[in-house]
Amino acid sequence: MSDVAYFGIRHHGPGSADSLVQALRDLQPVAVLIEGPSDASALLPLLARPQMQPPVALLCYPEDDPAATSFWPFAEFSPEYQAAVWAVANKAALRFIDLPSSARFAAPATDDPDKTADADKPEPKDETGEDGEPASHRDPIGTLAAAAGYEDGESWWADIIEQNPQPGPIFAAITDAMTTLRDGEGAIAPFEAKREAHMRLEIAAARKEFAGPIAVVCGAWHVPALQAAHTQKNDQALIKGIARRKSIMTWAPWTGPRLALGYGYGAGVVAPGWCKHLWRTRGRRDAATLWLATIAAVLRAKGHLVSTASLIEAERLARTLAAIRERPKPGFEELRDAAIAALFNGEAVLWALVEAELLLGADVGEIPPDTPLAPLIEDLQRNQKAARLKPEALERELSVDLRSESGLFRSTLLHRLNVLGVQWGRLADAGRSRGTFREKWTLAWEPEYAVRLVENLIYGPTIEKAANGRLIQMLGAAASLDTLAALVQSAITADLSEAASAGLVALEARAAHSSECLEMLASVPPLADIIRYGEARKTETNRLSGLLERLIVEGAIALPYAVRDLDEQAATTLVGAVRKADTAIRLVEPGEGVLDAWRNGLTGVLEGPGSTALLAGCAAHLLYEAGQLSAEDAAGLLGRRLSPGTPVAQAAGFFEGFFSTAGQRLFFSTAGQRLIYDEGLRGAVDGWLKSLDEEAFIAHLPLLRRVFSNLDSMERQRLIEAVLGRTARLPAGLTPAPDGGEGWRRHLERLGPLLAGGV
Repeated sequence: MSDVAYFGIRHHGPGSADSLVQALRDLQPVAVLIEGPSDASALLPLLARPQMQPPVALLCYPEDDPAATSFWPFAEFSPEYQAAVWAVANKAALRFIDLPSSARFAAPATDDPDKTADADKPEPKDETGEDGEPASHRDPIGTLAAAAGYEDGESWWADIIEQNPQPGPIFAAITDAMTTLRDGEGAIAPFEAKREAHMRLEIAAARKEFAGPIAVVCGAWHVPALQAAHTQKNDQALIKGIARRKSIMTWAPWTGPRLALGYGYGAGVVAPGWCKHLWRTRGRRDAATLWLATIAAVLRAKGHLVSTASLIEAERLARTLAAIRERPKPGFEELRDAAIAALFNGEAVLWALVEAELLLGADVGEIPPDTPLAPLIEDLQRNQKAARLKPEALERELSVDLRSESGLFRSTLLHRLNVLGVQWGRLADAGRSRGTFREKWTLAWEPEYAVRLVENLIYGPTIEKAANGRLIQMLGAAASLDTLAALVQSAITADLSEAASAGLVALEARAAHSSECLEMLASVPPLADIIRYGEARKTETNRLSGLLERLIVEGAIALPYAVRDLDEQAATTLVGAVRKADTAIRLVEPGEGVLDAWRNGLTGVLEGPGSTALLAGCAAHLLYEAGQLSAEDAAGLLGRRLSPGTPVAQAAGFFEGFFSTAGQRLFFSTAGQRLIYDEGLRGAVDGWLKSLDEEAFIAHLPLLRRVFSNLDSMERQRLIEAVLGRTARLPAGLTPAPDGGEGWRRHLERLGPLLAGGV
């Protein structure tokens, strides 16, 4: 029989990892058993490969349900990772001993393994035992910390274990403490009991198999239960009936931030970046000094000046803080507080600019190219290599020129991933407002994207096939014409020919039976976008052009009937669709017949007796912009629509529809800008404002602010000057004010910023 040594560790603890490596060197075990899914033991030695760059995670999912994915993360400073590396280097047998992953997939909701104790650091919560009575689970680290006079478990564990690693004796002390804490705890959660029974059986089997010392590496909370005497018969009865489902397992890249407690990882650490620093500076007395140097490097890279004298002062302050707080040496909290005081002039807000980069890190792991991967993950890695895009955890910007082959390839890849729900890149600017063929992306990799790729395996084994399959399914479920048009746009933008062909067929069929005006107008912008910018993606647009023209004409015919007697919300929605459709129509420049149909539709809205005032004002503005309504006619129209005989609510609606463009114009000045040099329009508005009583004026002041907020400071100044110049010409029979009109001038100067949203 072999001797078994138990090493209770904290997952992702650098001090635990350092003490463990020293203990393994002293013990020289012939086998190393690690807490983890036993059916993944064959993949465990891959951790020691030189090409495997942590952080990485073991990814397991049932073959018949890829969405039910579980992860087991490993960092460079994780004790389990270092144990695996040591075992491979020293030719020791290496195995996982926890329940197989299939048992985790089948765990009932009340025993969710992700919600139960994370081995060494259980979360305080109530579980229901097999007898139906609630059993309380305490936080063992917090209990020990309170006994030692600490306010929280993190600080205690960091001082005793992580920042002051010690060999062998520390593990015995931890085991004694956990044994005391577990005494009298009563029944634990059923799933936890099954886990510990399975680990005991695996340890017993290893003792029979190996002649020599065996090392068991597990969460400290489990050690007393694994050492306790239990009959194999009882343990086998406990795990009897565990569900067995065929699982697929592989390695997937992980990220530094996702090892943090703040990201919802129950077994995580507060500051992964600090833990990595502790691991890499283990055994050195100048770890605090090196951390401050890292802070200075980050600050200098961001353009801040950091003097050597300030760094010296920060180190002195950190050591003083540690002494005051009765800690053996400065932790990252003391170094943070000292840096804020000495390097940031006491401004904690400035620390927030570098906190994530320092404490969380931006690491993204790498997997050896010959590692068996899920097909979509493998295809993604091939595409990332071809696109020369390396996943990073923190956000960075990427500018793409669609006219270059490499730029088009990058854009296509990112668009295909978005179709699959993998938003590695978020499109911040398509560059189209400048008439260019550039895109600006914001890239940030999240580990969950590996799960989403696994979930999309049902659509195909490659990024292209899966994106085609998913879009085709979405096309079949689309319930409206505008949704279909947006999906076709996505298909063409992502160069998904199968989905694009299927989408065009569905779009034409839907358009032939659609009579809903809003639906038709909302489908115009995405189709116009494809036609206008399809050249950069080498898209054939002839088929789309005919469909787009048909939608414009039919939408124009339906528009005068769709604008009648709408409530405020429906009118606002339709105004947005009309403006976007008008912008799209001007973008593609269709034939005169199509343009005439569109303008006739707008004229019908303007002249229709039942048209909602907001829509009528919008139509008047668009006709005015297109030159179909002269300045004189527009001024006369405003004069009539804003006359005292018109109800205030209707006048306000027409005013808003005419002047508020919501920033959607690309080619023309806004109607608010027209007021600067169009005296007729200005006079009509001026007359309406004068006709309002005080209560009505105050009620409509937010509307005026919205209209004039589109003007920049120079345009507002020019508008004020235009109004001042007009009011300087007094009507006949009136005499100038004693102050020469300075009161009016001061009033208008205050009114300008007020209308623009100022104070």
